[in-house]
Amino acid sequence: MALKNYQYNKILRDYDNRQLEAKHALDNRMEEAYGKIPALKEIDDEIVTCAIESARQMLTGNEEALENLKLVAKGADKRREALLKAHGYRADFLKLRYQCPDCKDTGYIGNEKCHCFKQAIVDIVYSQSNMKEAISRENFSSFSFSYYAEDYIDPSTQTSPRDNIARVVKECRNFIDSFDTVKGNLLLYGNTGVGKTFLANCIAKELLDKAFTVIYLTAFQLFDILEKNKFGKGEENFEAGSQFEYILDCDMLIIDDLGTELTNAFVNVQLYLCINERLLRNKSTVISTNLSLDNINTLYSERVFSRIASNFTLLKIIGEDIRLKKLF
Repeated sequence: MALKNYQYNKILRDYDNRQLEAKHALDNRMEEAYGKIPALKEIDDEIVTCAIESARQMLTGNEEALENLKLVAKGADKRREALLKAHGYRADFLKLRYQCPDCKDTGYIGNEKCHCFKQAIVDIVYSQSNMKEAISRENFSSFSFSYYAEDYIDPSTQTSPRDNIARVVKECRNFIDSFDTVKGNLLLYGNTGVGKTFLANCIAKELLDKAFTVIYLTAFQLFDILEKNKFGKGEENFEAGSQFEYILDCDMLIIDDLGTELTNAFVNVQLYLCINERLLRNKSTVISTNLSLDNINTLYSERVFSRIASNFTLLKIIGEDIRLKKLF
């Protein structure tokens, strides 16, 4: 995906800041540990002295000096860990802690962009800061079944809202757990305020935590990008074209509130193109909508409905408007 220089530089600055923060945090931990366990500093001083001596020996042709240094360092690590544990600290207390252990907060693994760098591109190009804020609040750890009644049976599902949401959540968790090997798709549908967007955010967080790239767009945002990609000119068309390709190729595309956009022939064609192309590329899509299945069939083309009905797991969520319940 094409980035402007200022966008690319911002991502690189963020990685620099990550590394500085990690080093600063380590310095603070070292100061604390040295104060409480003076023997730790003695061990580290020994390693420094040994490293200097090994470097001198290597310059004089001693080929065993490096291996000797490795043995000394390994022994020092074990002594350091034992001291830390004995004083109630974690064994890795004096190791750098990275936000992304895969690339060690550099953004690259070898010459390839790390998954975290790819997600950083997605976040900045699609302005996904709102999603990051949302998933910090709306995730499985904060999900509550208490908003779903269990004292009546819904005729459309032949189950209570509580039992139904338990089944839906189980399906979502299975979807996430098998995401590495099975690229499925979900349609979350039901009345306003029953938790569809909340569940979409739960899925987004879990997949982000598992290092998959996730794009979250409302239906309005999606079709705005598709329209600019088709009809835009100059810089607008270039940016939308870059966004469009990643929409088709990201690991997970979440389309929220399908049906709130102005539906017309263009929307029908573009929605089919988006869904079908992602199916062909074996990429997963989650769609949330207030529309019923009959409404989807009526508003969109038969080809769109066919793709959804035959390739998506259909999860109906029932219950009362949670946002209204929270007011009382």
